[in-house]
Amino acid sequence: MYHDSTEEITGGDSECEQTRRVFSADRRRLNDTTTSYGPASSSTVLSQLSSNESSSGHGTVLPLIAPVGQYQSSLRIGRTASSLLVSTSDSSSFHSHGGTPRLRRTPGSAGPADRSLFVGASCSSTSTISGRSVIVAVVEGRGLARGEIGMASLDLKCPELVLSQFADTGTYAKVITKIHILVPVEILMPDTASEKGKGTKLFKLITENFPGVAFTAIQRKYFNERKGLEYIQQLCAPEFGTVLMEVQAKYYCLAAAAALLKYFEFLQSSVYAAKSLKVSFKGSEQTAMIDSASASNLELVVNNRDHRSEHSLLGVLNHTKTPGGARRLRSNILEPLVDVDTINMRLDSIQELLQDEELFFGLKNAIGHFLDIDRLLSVLVQIPKQETVQAAEAKITHVIQLKHTLDLVPQLRVCEFLYSQSPNSCRCKEKYDSFKLHTDCCIIFYEQMVLKNCSTSLLKAYSTTLEDSRFDTILEQIKTVINYDTTYSKGSLNMRTQKCYAVRPNINEFLDIARRAYTEIVDDIAGLVNQLGEKYGLPMRTSFSTARGFFVQMKLEGVVLPEGKLAPEFIKVTKQKNNYAFTTADLMKMNGRCDEALREIFHISYVVIHQLLTTICEHIHCLYKLSDAVSMLDMLLSLANACTISDYVRPEFTDTLAIKQGRHPILERLARQQPVSNNSFISEGSNFVIITGPNMSGKSTYLKQVALCQIMAQIGSFVPAEYASFRVADQIFTRIGVDDDFETNSSTFMLEMKEAFTLFATHFLELCQLESLYPNVENQHMEVQQTRSSETGAERVVYTYLLSRGCSEEKHYGLRAAEMTALPPVVFQEAKTIASKVSQQLLARHHTDPGTQRERAVYQLATRLLQTARNSRLDPESLRMYLKGLKKQYAAVLQAAGSPGVIGTEEE
Repeated sequence: MYHDSTEEITGGDSECEQTRRVFSADRRRLNDTTTSYGPASSSTVLSQLSSNESSSGHGTVLPLIAPVGQYQSSLRIGRTASSLLVSTSDSSSFHSHGGTPRLRRTPGSAGPADRSLFVGASCSSTSTISGRSVIVAVVEGRGLARGEIGMASLDLKCPELVLSQFADTGTYAKVITKIHILVPVEILMPDTASEKGKGTKLFKLITENFPGVAFTAIQRKYFNERKGLEYIQQLCAPEFGTVLMEVQAKYYCLAAAAALLKYFEFLQSSVYAAKSLKVSFKGSEQTAMIDSASASNLELVVNNRDHRSEHSLLGVLNHTKTPGGARRLRSNILEPLVDVDTINMRLDSIQELLQDEELFFGLKNAIGHFLDIDRLLSVLVQIPKQETVQAAEAKITHVIQLKHTLDLVPQLRVCEFLYSQSPNSCRCKEKYDSFKLHTDCCIIFYEQMVLKNCSTSLLKAYSTTLEDSRFDTILEQIKTVINYDTTYSKGSLNMRTQKCYAVRPNINEFLDIARRAYTEIVDDIAGLVNQLGEKYGLPMRTSFSTARGFFVQMKLEGVVLPEGKLAPEFIKVTKQKNNYAFTTADLMKMNGRCDEALREIFHISYVVIHQLLTTICEHIHCLYKLSDAVSMLDMLLSLANACTISDYVRPEFTDTLAIKQGRHPILERLARQQPVSNNSFISEGSNFVIITGPNMSGKSTYLKQVALCQIMAQIGSFVPAEYASFRVADQIFTRIGVDDDFETNSSTFMLEMKEAFTLFATHFLELCQLESLYPNVENQHMEVQQTRSSETGAERVVYTYLLSRGCSEEKHYGLRAAEMTALPPVVFQEAKTIASKVSQQLLARHHTDPGTQRERAVYQLATRLLQTARNSRLDPESLRMYLKGLKKQYAAVLQAAGSPGVIGTEEE
């Protein structure tokens, strides 16, 4: 019996490591000839690179651009009619020292600049971080078009070309934010942006903000919008053909696409098949903008203290089962939706999943078996320029994975359930048509057409997607070539066996002969190991690892080796406790024969599979729909799953932010007990809230809590509260610290506060006087309690973390904190005296004009009445009682302001 073992062997490479090496080798391999996406005039670059390589004697030599400086955490604020701004003035800012990257040339790189696709490249070791696979091309207009940005991004693991074009400000906040969301491994820009070290402002900002990302400068001539359009016309799959109408006048994103696709061809040494690529255009107006500093402050996807920690919003909500679902959730958190109809469709789906337990668990079980469909699609639609044994073996694996994926589609349409139940109970017989009862183990098995029976429009739409006949067509064509019982499995030996016998017998006579030879060699190996075990009287068994092939493994339990060591014929011995692994010269020779037979099998199988792929390529694009359905269903299940762990409520969307007993979603996961909940209310009439309170009283946590709940609502998630209503925000900012960059922040900060819902936390209690000057300003504070020890008489502050109306009553809490230090008491006494005098002076200046109070009362009454007219769903009697309450409040304020008359009477 063969034992597939990699974990018990010292020095053995894992399958992931082997795969990484194969892909790395493919990336390094270059051809002397080029297959171009577009016209022949653009297909000479690789031959030119080859000539440069031969002339240098050191491989391809490229000038380097070394980025200088650190990431600068700063906020760029854009104007919007609907945004949420969170600000605090009591935290320190981040500082950085940036510089201009310098061009330096390496030996052998001299020559005309136009002989290479690249002009320069710089790379940091951190650019190869696992998981990064996105390349981004960025180009900016020149002259009067400066500020018009074109971007194109391509994920090497996902065959989707994403285009975007937008007008940006001088701070380039949108560009930086989009690049942060993409997490690229490499950024491409025209060489003119960094020419002779005089880089453009955009170039400098990108290199300063992304010091760990490889940067490559490409000649400006490759940023050609005409060729970009030709590439898209040639590569775009028919299902996404409408994108051509969107981008045909978007010259800058087309130019970026042209350079990106040409660079991809050079980098991967492969091209995409015609009509195989998903091309999409994403404008900046389709999602809310959260700049990178705000995403970091709010810990949306990464915990600031420990990047490996799951204590972030993504960690709280991520219960996905597939890589595609996790990517989609991350993307939605960083770019929340702004369309209320789409958000409500998601909320409807999550509500149905929560109400239908069988639907929830059925879909969750089916989704969990899917592989990364995007990555599978990416390799299926690429055409390698060289046919190698590794490429042939990889294609066989991909077809097996494709069969495995398509086999799961019927299970997604019809989910199976197993319930443990009493043998005498037949309640399920009445509810379901198809069932089987196994009385010995008391299990009922039944099927349900889950998605077809859904009532929400989004789940119905995905049900229709899964009914696409092309899934069955491709699967039937695959089964004519691939064995019916071939499936994707983990383990190097298992998968090796699946690939070896994937193609059905009697299709290719030479393949059958090669497989018989392989089987005989494997049998000989097993026989050799058995003979060795009998010869030495030791418990030997045959094992396999990717790195060593077949070898001998032995576990000694109560057995002593003769003379305390193995026989000399056993070589390459490794030992872990009582586990021995070794081989022999004869076994190594058999491994060589086995590998040779496998290479022959893979080569012949690839010929057969290549013909199969050619046949099914016209239908392969339906996998894009499958990928979209699986990732969306996975994300919805993940959001629904989060609701089962914590007590979440479905949000509403109005013109008011109102949260009853809201909780911080990340803190709720961290805390062993239920965190303190608070109410929040921000409306058009009270859209600037000043929050005061001592250090550590919970001001910043509360601000982040509101912002996180807003983001959760806009991705279509339930939120941690008893009730929640939100106004859709198309921009969400956090401003942390007091160090303003006047060029990028201060000029628009006040404008933003006028138009946005703003929460402002501060220690400057004097700002609370703004409430008496502006009717839309409201003071709130975090309550604290002062206690005095009966033994020592020392005062102690107890934090309640409760938010209340009004200004903080805690005065000079900075002095109390200073008293805990070793400063002389006389210093404290003098400080208290000065602080008391300043407070009295400020109090003398502060007075409230009765006229201002009356104006404030009228303003607040008017805004409340407008909100009631827009959003009220009260019955007539409840509405009447509410209006009477408003009237009483208004009358009380007028009376307090000294108004001689009160409107109306109680009976009115």
